[in-house]
Amino acid sequence: MKAQTTPPDATLYIATGCAHCPAVLQALSDLLKQGSIGRLEVVNIAVHPEIAQEHRIRSVPWTRIGPFTLHGNQTPAELRRWVERAGSGEGAADYLAELLENQRLPEAVDLALEDASWSRTAVRMLGDLETPMGVRIGIGALLEDLAGKGHYKAVEPELRALLISPDAPVRADAAYYLGLSANPEARDWLEPLLQDPDDEVREIVREALEEA
Repeated sequence: MKAQTTPPDATLYIATGCAHCPAVLQALSDLLKQGSIGRLEVVNIAVHPEIAQEHRIRSVPWTRIGPFTLHGNQTPAELRRWVERAGSGEGAADYLAELLENQRLPEAVDLALEDASWSRTAVRMLGDLETPMGVRIGIGALLEDLAGKGHYKAVEPELRALLISPDAPVRADAAYYLGLSANPEARDWLEPLLQDPDDEVREIVREALEEA
């Protein structure tokens, strides 16, 4: 995902009778007038149900700001926050964490399959011990899914970099996920960690080598 150099565009899907849609529409309209977003497209899915089906929209308001999809009611402050972070590395990590924390793994997988920078963002989050455990578990599910679909090449350099992390849990995670790689070179990357000072890392490396 490339950084935005201009204000992001936004799309809002609404429906006749929706209680929260008018407030979200007003907030986005204000951001448009201020120049914080470049363009606002509004679609009433009661009039165009085929669009709702195409985008698998099951409830409204449904908002897309740059690369971010937001479900349900959003306050003006929340909308402004996503507008400001659209396209930024920090925003990508926040958005990915929100998806994984809210059991929206299929959406995260779709993003990563469409643009490998999302999976690289996930690995960078894995290397940060401040990443909440629930998000780390979600990242693991994402990486396992990508490995099963044969879309692992993009994350291998980032995982290799984590093998020399000063934090043993990070090295252990990197070794485990590299063990899912179908790349025969993974053995060469993992074998040095058989001498790792941490018992758990060595154990996970041994298991990973059985899979690599």
